[in-house]
Amino acid sequence: MSQRKFTLSGVESRAGEFLRAVIGKAGFEVSYEICEGEARHPDFENPDVVVKFSGPDVDLLLANKAEVLLALEQLTMETLRMGPEDHSRLCFDANDYRMLRIEELRLSALTAAERVKRSGAPFRFNPMNSRERRIIHLALRNEAAVRSESAGLGPQRQVVIYPANMPSTAFPAAEPARAPMRRGRRR
Repeated sequence: MSQRKFTLSGVESRAGEFLRAVIGKAGFEVSYEICEGEARHPDFENPDVVVKFSGPDVDLLLANKAEVLLALEQLTMETLRMGPEDHSRLCFDANDYRMLRIEELRLSALTAAERVKRSGAPFRFNPMNSRERRIIHLALRNEAAVRSESAGLGPQRQVVIYPANMPSTAFPAAEPARAPMRRGRRR
């Protein structure tokens, strides 16, 4: 069993101070509770500390694949000076989003693995953060007929599932989205 690196008492006051300031300035009607981590999906995520949000504006935190919730989590980790190797030790959640997302990723990984087994062709997921890529890799660790790798750089990094005996393919890097060109008169 791994030893907890971050404790509630060590994180609560600094994280709470930061969150009060940000939530107050943003005007969100949410409350939060900072508590000991719970191993609801211990094979995929076993945080030391969990911050649970509730309130009328929780849907704003969860909109667009929980973009604001995950941004708050990232900024809090920066405030606490947590290195990338420790990012899985702190988890933000609201309305059990995290548990549902883990299950969604796990099922997506297994479905993609079946597709790769049937077709013999690699399957490439859309770009995702390191925590979600890890869930995909862990979901496939017992699938002998396929293997998974992360490919790409930065925010374009994604998981590719290959048949177990197929060498890695050099996929071209995904092009970043570009703003449409404006047409019209120049002044």
